[in-house]
Amino acid sequence: MIPYPEIDPVALALGPLKVRWYGLMYVVGFVGGWWLARRRAAAPGSTWNVADVDDLIFFAAMGVILGGRLGWTLFYGMEGVLADPLSVLRIWQGGMSFHGGLIGVMCSIALFARRRGRSVMDVFDFAVPLPAIGLGAGRIGNFINGELWGKTTDLPWAFVVQGQARHPSQLYEAVLEGLVLFIVIWWFTSRPRPRLAASGLFLLTYGCFRFLVEFVRLPDLDLGYLALGWVTMGQVLSLPMILAGLAMLAWSARYRVPSGNYR
Repeated sequence: MIPYPEIDPVALALGPLKVRWYGLMYVVGFVGGWWLARRRAAAPGSTWNVADVDDLIFFAAMGVILGGRLGWTLFYGMEGVLADPLSVLRIWQGGMSFHGGLIGVMCSIALFARRRGRSVMDVFDFAVPLPAIGLGAGRIGNFINGELWGKTTDLPWAFVVQGQARHPSQLYEAVLEGLVLFIVIWWFTSRPRPRLAASGLFLLTYGCFRFLVEFVRLPDLDLGYLALGWVTMGQVLSLPMILAGLAMLAWSARYRVPSGNYR
């Protein structure tokens, strides 16, 4: 068993200004995504340029922040927001929903694609390798905040939190949704693929990883299990992703429409 180190969530304090690790994880995610996007745009045959990448990251950042916070409010935190409406603005304290952020990014990417005259499907395919760094970093931020712990266990890598040994479900997600997802999607998109293949694989892979981790992660206290004594909100929200990913992969394999991301 490993004692939880009780990490100070504040990385740097300058008088009244406090920089939190959780907020820094978002910076890591955006900078990492921007760097990866520039690398991919510079690949031979790419139809993307630096200006496209910079604007895409800006649109995606707005979508992640607004969608992630709104999604968390609607799916998980409505009771707390009703008690303290200003808490919806305190994103540095945690409380961001991946599924809400995904919806926000999809909307912002659709707006970007329309303004650039690109296919929305092509922009989705270009963007899907980029979030994994942020997803992994965000889960590390959850670990530092001491939130989203898993169920009790006697496994040797469990962390002792308030006298109980628990699954470090945040770290499971950091590895699966961050490192493994990045390796799979980055490799898959390293050469031209048919339209929507990359997007479908991303949704399927992330959805499966999240669905599985939910079996050892504790549900939110105000929601609990939704059905059968084990179904969680995270699983309910991940199931449409899995189905959509399978549908996209099937459509891509059948029609094999060339991607507009390559000349």
